[in-house]
Amino acid sequence: MSEHFGQMNAPASHAPLGHVASLHLHPRESGTPFQSVKAVELVAAKGIVDDQRFFGRVSRSSGEPSRRQVSLIEREQIAEHAAALGLEGIPPGAARANVETEGINLVALVGRHIQVGSAMLYLYEPRKPCPKMDLVCQGLQARMSNGRQGVMAEVVRSGSIRCGDAITVLENGATADGPGATTPRAS
Repeated sequence: MSEHFGQMNAPASHAPLGHVASLHLHPRESGTPFQSVKAVELVAAKGIVDDQRFFGRVSRSSGEPSRRQVSLIEREQIAEHAAALGLEGIPPGAARANVETEGINLVALVGRHIQVGSAMLYLYEPRKPCPKMDLVCQGLQARMSNGRQGVMAEVVRSGSIRCGDAITVLENGATADGPGATTPRAS
């Protein structure tokens, strides 16, 4: 990652680390562009209301709610991929993530809770980029590895997310303004 991108997570007591740059919903038809929206509603253990791919999915093996509820990626990371691939940019939503962020290194926060808007998410693993990334630009799927691909999250607490909402890192499921709110150490 670029030197600038790695420095975005400097500690700051109870301060937001980033914000929501754009929001997107999976389309009804597989492979078609994501729908950009200004706000989304999230339901605990289900995902984003109106998201055609993830909302309310159940694991085939366990019968429990699927963990794949929300995908997130940093706009800085998308810009870095675009530059490396010789593109002027990659438009919002083209990287096929529900939430695009600015000012936060999401992969560094895997295993942590974040508050976005009034919703709480648990970031549980890095995204696994699919072959559709190469439809955006040949080579994008290969670039989206080793901490350069965004993350997957479960919805822990229902709530709303709007473009521009702050992102705050939490400890032990605390609220952003309650005990346990924290920011990660710079890596």
